[in-house]
Amino acid sequence: MTTIAAPLAFSEVEGLPRLEGLAATRRLVQRGDTELIVQSLDPSAKDPVVRFPAPWPRRFGGDAVSPAGDVAVFAGPHALQAVDRSGSVRWELRHRCWAGCAGHESVAEYADDRRHHRYLNSGSAAFSADGALVWAHIRGPLAHEAPVTGGHTEEWLVIDAASGTVLARARTHTAAAGSHHVPHPDPGQMGLSIGEGQDGSPARWGRWDGQALSLDRFGDEDRVLLAASPSGQRLLTVTHDQDTLALHRSADGAVEAELSAVLIPRHPALEADDFESFVDEESAAFFDYEGGFVDEGTAVIGTVESDEDYGTGRHWLVDTAPLRLVEQLVYPFKVSGPPKALGDGTWYTLSAAENALHLWTLTGGAERRPRAVATRNPKVRTASR
Repeated sequence: MTTIAAPLAFSEVEGLPRLEGLAATRRLVQRGDTELIVQSLDPSAKDPVVRFPAPWPRRFGGDAVSPAGDVAVFAGPHALQAVDRSGSVRWELRHRCWAGCAGHESVAEYADDRRHHRYLNSGSAAFSADGALVWAHIRGPLAHEAPVTGGHTEEWLVIDAASGTVLARARTHTAAAGSHHVPHPDPGQMGLSIGEGQDGSPARWGRWDGQALSLDRFGDEDRVLLAASPSGQRLLTVTHDQDTLALHRSADGAVEAELSAVLIPRHPALEADDFESFVDEESAAFFDYEGGFVDEGTAVIGTVESDEDYGTGRHWLVDTAPLRLVEQLVYPFKVSGPPKALGDGTWYTLSAAENALHLWTLTGGAERRPRAVATRNPKVRTASR
């Protein structure tokens, strides 16, 4: 559909550009060391580019932008900080350090501390669909509270986005190496996926009714939340060992259907070079930790991580009614990394140089997508720009 140049030319993961929002409100977001750049893709936008000053370098935590694009929240080692378009700090919530230190007043005090580098992205934050709330995963307690007996706690906060007031909180009972939020179209719902390294990947689903926060767990504590469907009725997950994709009901987290990675054909390089005698479990394809809904009935998922040793990473079209592998996506030129679905019939990929984004849709639209039953040799569908 189009190619969008990134404002900053980074190759580091923390600086890669991303697209957010549906077509009418779509924007490109990219984090630099000193600023967060939000670029509207609406040609009629009054302020097409907004730059939010960043309180700490990009390697120290994540960020989130409000739906209206007027506020950015930075999640760092010691605090959450909300900054408006003028660069003013709207509010700040300080919390116990993810690295376990007693606290620092400036980035210079911990920039070279290896303990802080180990916990760079342990926490995260996200805005609700209407922008009224900020959901944040932190290491508790908050700065003004007494220390917790028996060690640290990890908490999920629901925060008033305008004032920074904590409306509700709950312990996650996790030990995060990293986390990310999965937004839901209902402002009162949010997903939280927490990585504990080799120990697992517990997922939490939060519901805020305006009075109380309730948390649901995914039963086996070993699934990575990927996305909520456009309707919000279903969720997509992948197991921690990356061998199973699953579709869940968002109402209760129950598994509706699963798709095994054994259905993915071996990489063509293995077939072409006749490496049959060397093929083992290590060469089997597995799902990436990223993927999502192109629309309510279609998802895209990658096997890029498992393909890298043999050649170009592959992307797959998945039918969600029922869940089945339909086709491999083939692009007219080289793309990089896994596909990032946007839920409105489109998805995007990184350019090979990682300094631009390519926005894609299926040829002929979603109504013409094949409904073939998955086989060991799925059809090939060409993506169109």
